[in-house]
Amino acid sequence: MRGTPQVLAGGNIVVVSGLLIGLAYGAVGLLSGFCLVSGLRGWWADGDSRLIRTYALALGVAISAAQLLAAGGVVDLGKSIYLQPSFSAPLMFVGGLLFGYGMVLSNGCGARALVLLGRGNLRSFVVVIVLGIVAQMTLKGLIAPARIALLQASQATPSIISLPALLSALGLSETFARMLAASAISGALIIFAFAHAPFQRAWGQIAAGLAVGLLVTAGWFATGYLGADDFNPAAVTSLTFIAPIADAVQYAMLSTGLTLNFGIAMVAGVFAGSLVTALATRRFHWEGYTSPRHMMRSIGGAALMGAGGAMAYGCSIGQGLTGLSTLALASFVAVAGILLGTAAGLRGLFRVQPLVSAQDARSGPLT
Repeated sequence: MRGTPQVLAGGNIVVVSGLLIGLAYGAVGLLSGFCLVSGLRGWWADGDSRLIRTYALALGVAISAAQLLAAGGVVDLGKSIYLQPSFSAPLMFVGGLLFGYGMVLSNGCGARALVLLGRGNLRSFVVVIVLGIVAQMTLKGLIAPARIALLQASQATPSIISLPALLSALGLSETFARMLAASAISGALIIFAFAHAPFQRAWGQIAAGLAVGLLVTAGWFATGYLGADDFNPAAVTSLTFIAPIADAVQYAMLSTGLTLNFGIAMVAGVFAGSLVTALATRRFHWEGYTSPRHMMRSIGGAALMGAGGAMAYGCSIGQGLTGLSTLALASFVAVAGILLGTAAGLRGLFRVQPLVSAQDARSGPLT
């Protein structure tokens, strides 16, 4: 296997890498509050755009670093699920809509729920379990036949599946097109992040954005380079949480019949990293629901995230960071749906009304 120490050859190094990346993400996520829906809520409702600029910085770093790996031939991003030759734009867009709206209902995405579960938030436990079950139902269970039927009825095989390929079709060389697209988008995102004086002084948020972007890159390197074993190749992927949470829930029940992979190890790492950080910084405290209505809303949101994320092939991290880092056109479609669904939940006719209670006032929102 290319570049892999024999002591950790095969899938072992990929699993260990997933665990380490998850540990780091759990710590960073807890300390920084990294979350797309929190960032959008703070920006639109309170005028505080620091969290969304952290997200933009992470995306800019992930795009530039992932494309450098691809341009150098280190990782073949074309082997990931985001750059498959056939995809259903309508299904991915609708899935993104469902995920975005469910994220608002549950007050956070699957990644954020794992982080807060490590801090003692029992609401997040319900979100993680329901999300995992519904995602598995949509991928392989009772809902899968309907998803597959919709996929087959609407999928297409376009000749151009990525932004660099689109630029190459205009006559540019493949490498130049890749670097041009990556430089333009990542540059715009990084400029947006730092074009705000309060963010320039928020060293913790800057560090979090850089760290998350580099963790996405580390995931690509671990699975696409370290895991490039001709006899036992690992799936080329990085930070994503819908299918991994579903697999982790199934692994917890049927571990003797399943095999550990990057995603399952990463999910365990996020929880463990958050838990250790919460205990070390004395942030750990138990939290629960304030009413049956609160619980039902959270369950409904988790179900929408599980089904929608499975349809969209990712979440606000899996498509919003990892997918977009490949510059896949399908990822842009999915993220457009996620953003529109989130906007519908935060503003306008279908706005989700906040649940305010004494406990929430003391402990802050789920996100």
